[in-house]
Amino acid sequence: MTERGLDRTLPGGMVIAPSILAADYARLGAEVAEAEDAGAEWFQLDVMDGHFVPNLTIGLPVLESLRAVSDSFLDVHLMIDNPGEFLEPFAEAGADMLTVHQEVSAHLHGDLHRIRELGCYAGVALNPATPAETLSEVLGYVDLVLVMTVNPGFGGQKFIAEAVPKISTVLRMAADRGLPPPAIQVDGGIDPASAPECAAAGASVFVAGSSVFRWAPGIAANMAALRDALAPYG
Repeated sequence: MTERGLDRTLPGGMVIAPSILAADYARLGAEVAEAEDAGAEWFQLDVMDGHFVPNLTIGLPVLESLRAVSDSFLDVHLMIDNPGEFLEPFAEAGADMLTVHQEVSAHLHGDLHRIRELGCYAGVALNPATPAETLSEVLGYVDLVLVMTVNPGFGGQKFIAEAVPKISTVLRMAADRGLPPPAIQVDGGIDPASAPECAAAGASVFVAGSSVFRWAPGIAANMAALRDALAPYG
């Protein structure tokens, strides 16, 4: 595959991206289908290695299985050491986007180039304590910046509001350099109460796990509540 052009952008509008970290893995296909029926077109898959973050989650077999039953956009968030070693396998397994962490990618510029060479969108994630300015030299090579609003590793954590200003900082940095704005994704504690604050700052992709898959009254109602909360922002 050839490298994507740097003017390539992700789908516009407000995107709710259910995180399958919070799904019932005994019913994963059914729960993803239920979310799709409720309007979801983008899912996040959190890959954790027990080293970079203190948890172990899914790997290539889950991505391959989900790709086989879903045409939705599959966003693979690599919370792993040495992510550059695993880009090709995850691209071949069906990822549409690969997101690596600034904190652990030893050759971030090279990893972002490689992701695009593999035909995937390129994302870079920032932990809550990581300044936005650390991306100043690579903003021209990313399609999406993921602003973590919890410390990565576990679902169901409390939203860290202090991370929100990084959203506008990233967008301002891109504008100052004459670059197209990357999509801004937020992940961690996203629900109908926290999502509007992020949208007001400029976020457009909202990863929601527990607030989609685990809250009563159910997936369809939870998706609708998030859409209603984001409706004033486009």
